[in-house]
Amino acid sequence: MAMKIRLSRRGSKKRPFYSIVAADSRMPRDGRFIEKLGTYNPLLNKDDPNRVKMDVERIQHWMGQGAIPTDRISRFLEAKGVLEPKTRNNPKKAIPRKQEQESASS
Repeated sequence: MAMKIRLSRRGSKKRPFYSIVAADSRMPRDGRFIEKLGTYNPLLNKDDPNRVKMDVERIQHWMGQGAIPTDRISRFLEAKGVLEPKTRNNPKKAIPRKQEQESASS
């Protein structure tokens, strides 16, 4: 059974609220899950301690059982210090050729 630790949407229209759950990857996003591991409220300020609540001990247990966290959950875990920060590819935006040639000739 392929396990994922992922977000499951709750809340009403235009008022998202997410549960952090351990679920079989074949189940629907908002469908059956095995265990609720925390909550995420994107409407709160980024510095609010209630924005992301996680049971880190249970998440580590499920990761030990082979569950794979999704990208967003990995970022939350990196912010809490549970996982090492992953290096991400953030290329610089290209500048138009005319400006590039002008800056090179100056």
